[in-house]
Amino acid sequence: MSTPPESTTTPSVRLGSIDAYRGLAMMLMMGEVLEFREVSRHLPDNPVWTFLSHHQSHVEWAGCSIHDMIQPSFSFLVGVALPFSLASRLARGSSKTQTLAHALWRSLILVFLGVFLRSRHASRTYFTFEDTLSQIGLGYPILFLLALYSVRVQLSALVVILVGYWCAFALYPAPGADFDFAAVGVSADWAHHPTGFAAHWDKNSNLAWAFDVWFLNLFPRENVFKYNGGGYSTLSFIPTLGTMIMGLLAGGVLKRPGSAWSRIGLLVVAGGLAIVTGWGLGELGICPVVKRIWTPSWTLYSGGICLLALAVFYLILDVAGVRFWAFPLRVVGMNSIAAYCMAGLFDGFIGQNLTIHLGHAPFRSLGGPYEPLLHGAGVLLVLWLILFWMYRRKIFLRV
Repeated sequence: MSTPPESTTTPSVRLGSIDAYRGLAMMLMMGEVLEFREVSRHLPDNPVWTFLSHHQSHVEWAGCSIHDMIQPSFSFLVGVALPFSLASRLARGSSKTQTLAHALWRSLILVFLGVFLRSRHASRTYFTFEDTLSQIGLGYPILFLLALYSVRVQLSALVVILVGYWCAFALYPAPGADFDFAAVGVSADWAHHPTGFAAHWDKNSNLAWAFDVWFLNLFPRENVFKYNGGGYSTLSFIPTLGTMIMGLLAGGVLKRPGSAWSRIGLLVVAGGLAIVTGWGLGELGICPVVKRIWTPSWTLYSGGICLLALAVFYLILDVAGVRFWAFPLRVVGMNSIAAYCMAGLFDGFIGQNLTIHLGHAPFRSLGGPYEPLLHGAGVLLVLWLILFWMYRRKIFLRV
């Protein structure tokens, strides 16, 4: 193992851990084409495929799967990278005003790119802001401004956001016994309805849902917005900003002077405390751990997992220097916006063309019940090869 660095990381140094972790998040998202759920349907008594299917799907409401960690990881890493990118821009002679203007421009691009991706199957622009890119874009200007201030200010902002968002939901009336859940796409006997005080965070009957019923109907629409089928909401960008602030704090830890072991120790301790606190709030009924509406307890719980994951990647890649295994991830992670857009726009096109040119026979004869997996692996390979081609030619999609 190499000797841990003692000095702060300079702006010119690119940490492999950030790219590799971001690449893992993107690969998990792109990996939806592997169709674990479909394989599990063909092999219903196989516990391995049942497990894999569960973790390639979002949980119904409270709780967490590996798939639920994709968006928090991507959002968290936006915060981690910010101290490095900001230092790099300032070192190149950009003023703070110029960097702020760039942050605002980046925010607009991310918001409208998210709207574009959500509109790709609609007959007109579908104005909705729950897409990962839109959520990041809505909070990014505030994140950028916080990056200019001290750790104390950043921590204070995190506390204010989480406590304030919790209070807003807690003060909004919980759905009563006469609430018409069917009108908002939820069965009254749905097994995942939270009970007691936690009912303030029930699906399509909470503060964020009420806000969207007003806000999203301000935009031109084919039909009146009544609810989001998954329970997602625009206001989730606020606690998502909390996730990004946790990343910003982690990025500050990686840049701070001192030994690598002290940085790893801080990330591990903070991650463990965040996980215990977030999960504890859910278990006590104070605030359920729900990714779909990004509850404050979810911010802490998922952010804690992100902190631990970052510590592991940093230890292996940047301290121990064991990097060869992460190359496929870094190819994706260094072009994450391109990977995100390609997964949303091209996976179906690539899949159709694989079938057109190769037919079903090669996948069916080799795979049987694993045909969807093999077909998806072909799609994933093509997506990665495109990103590899871009990597070799230093083509990186930046915003």
